Amino acid sequence: MTNAIDPLVVALTIENRVEGVIWVLLLGVKVFALCDALVRKDAFYVAADKQNKAFWLLLLVVFLVLHILLEDPRHILNLIGTVAAFVYLADVRPLLRSMHSR
Repeated sequence: MTNAIDPLVVALTIENRVEGVIWVLLLGVKVFALCDALVRKDAFYVAADKQNKAFWLLLLVVFLVLHILLEDPRHILNLIGTVAAFVYLADVRPLLRSMHSR
């Protein structure tokens, strides 16, 4: 009897580790987007014509909670939440930051 390592076990272990790292990174993105949305004034959202603060907070909180509960970064709701967080960070946040500095 040899102590051969099963390649399938190795592959699945690597996949699980990579998936865990991705899960943590995407959690960080969603937490950062939510924290940033919390500190911005509601008037800036309306002035930038980017919905309002309540909309973004609700959206980001719901998808953050779903991210924690679903535990699979490939789940469709996690993917939608990730897109929402990246839209906030790439589209809304720069406008709000530019308004804040004026």
